[in-house]
Amino acid sequence: MALSLREYRARIKSTESMKKITRAMELIAASRIIKAQQRAQAAAPYSRELTRAVSAVATYSNEDHALTTEVENPTRAAVLVITSDRGLAGAYSSSVLKEAESLVEKLRGEGKDVDLYISGRKGEAYYRFRQRPVVQVWSGFSDQPTYDVAADIGATLIQAFLNTDPAPSEAGVPPGVDEVHVVYTRFVSMLRQEPNTIRLVPLEIVEGTEPPEKSEVLPLYEFEPNAGEVLDALLPKYVQSRIYFCLLQAAASELASRQKAMKSATDNAEELIKKYTRIANQARQAGITQEISEIVGGVNALADAASE
Repeated sequence: MALSLREYRARIKSTESMKKITRAMELIAASRIIKAQQRAQAAAPYSRELTRAVSAVATYSNEDHALTTEVENPTRAAVLVITSDRGLAGAYSSSVLKEAESLVEKLRGEGKDVDLYISGRKGEAYYRFRQRPVVQVWSGFSDQPTYDVAADIGATLIQAFLNTDPAPSEAGVPPGVDEVHVVYTRFVSMLRQEPNTIRLVPLEIVEGTEPPEKSEVLPLYEFEPNAGEVLDALLPKYVQSRIYFCLLQAAASELASRQKAMKSATDNAEELIKKYTRIANQARQAGITQEISEIVGGVNALADAASE
């Protein structure tokens, strides 16, 4: 019984140590998620106005640009999957990977080959373990992405889209694709994060979610020096800004998922400590009861022997 009591005390001690770790991670995620939300909100106006500008150029000009032209028979697609660099975030990475697998299956069902681009070590480990080829991986910034990283990812994907050779180049040029998709997690609220898929290029102009006012008059635009050069300047920035916004949304979702997962782990640790403490007290009480019974039995035996 004493050995069992020592085991329970050791389990209580180890569970208390784990509780301190999960509590600390919960507080860290809670402190970072506010900043992540603010960064996503701050990036929204720029992305929205840039969308309006690109939409205006694409709508009011007759310019055929490579990033806005649909391929008649697309045969190859690139998929950027945005995951986390670390675990302990609940089902965050598994949900977005499941969404990516559904998209890949859909694209292959349409007769398209798929090139995978991964952001985050969890996604890299997932596909490496399954021996799935990955064109390029970016990692080390999942909870604090920067625009420089988004610009690098965007430049690589644009280069792949503009390349007409489906084979990788020795000069480091990624294999050519006909369309580019992004799979990320959209931050809805602290309790809700949804895996989402968008087609990045050929460009799908997406206006704001709010309907325009009936009295709104669309402005007239003049393109200088010409619409083609304006598109050449705006479209790469548009693609990079959308990727950056996706990274910010994913970062906020990751931190929210980690906070929720660590809070659940902390609560479970508290319940486990209570359970082990109750069992340890029962074991200690049983041991004391057994010792008292043995003492009483010995006294009675001595009394019986003396009376004889």
